Amino acid sequence: MTTTPYGKRLPARPDIGHLKKQAKDLLALYRIPDPTSSPTAFERFRAALPAAAGKDDATLAAQGLRLHDAQSCIAREYGFASWADLQGFVAARRALLDGDPARAVLHWLGLVYAGDISGSMNRARPAVAARLLQDNPALLAGSGNGSATGDAPYLACATGDEAVLRQASAQDPGWVHRAGGPLQLPPLVAVTHSALLQLPAYRERLRNCARYLLAAGASPDQSVGNRWPPASLQAPDAAHPLSALYGAAGCNHDPELTKLLLGAGAHPDDNESLYHSLDQPECTRLLLKAGARITGTNAMYRVLDLDDLATLQLLLAHGGDANEPPPGPPTSDWGSLLLWAIRRRRSPAHVAALLAAGARPDARTQDGTPARTMALRYGLTEVAQLLHDDAENTDSNSNSGAPLAPDEAFIAACARGDEPAARAIQAAHPGIIGTLGPAQRRLLPELAAQQGCGEAVRTMVRLGWPIEDRGGDWDGSALNQAVFRGDSTLARFLLEHGADWRAMHGFGDNVIGTLSWASLNQPVPDGDWVGCAQALVAHGMPGVRPDPEGLDDGAVLLGTHRSRFSEEVADYLLGAAPRNAAA
Repeated sequence: MTTTPYGKRLPARPDIGHLKKQAKDLLALYRIPDPTSSPTAFERFRAALPAAAGKDDATLAAQGLRLHDAQSCIAREYGFASWADLQGFVAARRALLDGDPARAVLHWLGLVYAGDISGSMNRARPAVAARLLQDNPALLAGSGNGSATGDAPYLACATGDEAVLRQASAQDPGWVHRAGGPLQLPPLVAVTHSALLQLPAYRERLRNCARYLLAAGASPDQSVGNRWPPASLQAPDAAHPLSALYGAAGCNHDPELTKLLLGAGAHPDDNESLYHSLDQPECTRLLLKAGARITGTNAMYRVLDLDDLATLQLLLAHGGDANEPPPGPPTSDWGSLLLWAIRRRRSPAHVAALLAAGARPDARTQDGTPARTMALRYGLTEVAQLLHDDAENTDSNSNSGAPLAPDEAFIAACARGDEPAARAIQAAHPGIIGTLGPAQRRLLPELAAQQGCGEAVRTMVRLGWPIEDRGGDWDGSALNQAVFRGDSTLARFLLEHGADWRAMHGFGDNVIGTLSWASLNQPVPDGDWVGCAQALVAHGMPGVRPDPEGLDDGAVLLGTHRSRFSEEVADYLLGAAPRNAAA
């Protein structure tokens, strides 16, 4: 049983309910300190929580730590990087103890491989898988006899046990060409997609296994059909194969393994590796050096989503087309990379790189709006000036220097948060908001979906912008967009100015559904979804009650509808129930 640096050990049968109580007790001691406790809550936070390290008690008290901080502290005290990893370990331990070895192995494999390989909707949790194997060395023992017809060599591919691979080849050299094991994986795919590659203790072992398999004749282009639902382990999607190279470069971002596969002849154009390698530019460089095709992979659009100027420049230097047409929704509505960079509110340096690579400064949206006007709509005055200057230098016929019409001047003032200028235009043109077209009105939710645009959104709302207009990638109202990002200050402002939590978004749900998904998946670091819940409750969100079945973590009932939220949000909603039950 693993003992952590904090001297804490999980029991043989850990209970997640008991661990939740430990986190709540720690938070209570933090909020109402008990000087007789040893160590104190402040000392525990300082020792285990990176955000609290080195801070004195007064600073920590003012920091306003919340339940997720206490849960993170508890998880780290037990040797896990996150509360989610601790939860995953407890669930896996439960599966291990239920007396079904095959099910336990499948559960463990779901921690080693992402859902597109394992057939689940979960992401890999390699640290949890390694901890479980460390505490239970016999976990994989009963899964095969070491022969090529058993599971053992395929499980050895997951853990990097080269001796077992060699033993299997001695019995049947042809096994390296066949899929097998519980997940029916070709051996090289099983090695390169193993998330244990991300852990230093397993990294070289797995690389050695890849070297051995290639030397034994395994094709560097081994692949498997995507199992991500609605596909499955039993019915993989053969039209979207996942290659061994994708595992190395796109999933585990391992430059050495990527170089090994490319050196063995792996084809760099597998429709996945380049796109997903952009998180690790060293792998991107290797793929480009091997001749990976950029056009048609959506890499140019994704690198703008990632806000990575250096990698954008890398793609352009290797032949990326600065005028590449969009591959499909939502980029298809914008027509060009330049316009997409504006929509993502990228820096003047991003736009300058595109222009230097030949992007047309006179690009227009589908409704004919020039790029410079779009930049002003998004509050990007420097980008607009850059486009104007470039058009002047290239003798473009874009008419980029023409004075703005009153409606566009009004929008530009709102987008840069200049309320006095916007009010002056509105005073000179009463009823100007009523003249705005659908694309212009969508700017309110579009800007609400962006970080750093709060003042622009508040200006627009104060000046009478239609608050329920929908926009953004998933066609949501400004309130939906704010709640998605966990921007409780903006959500509260919108609700105070008449936003309706019942307004539907493009996925057929209202803001409660947005709060549910966002609080569970946390799409933005440090989002305040509890604060969003508080604002919604204060403005009429109906009361909740515990789910009597209690099947899922964080499940509550709103009327007869069952919803899931993060534990912190669910705890707040249940505590607020007496105050809002009549809503």
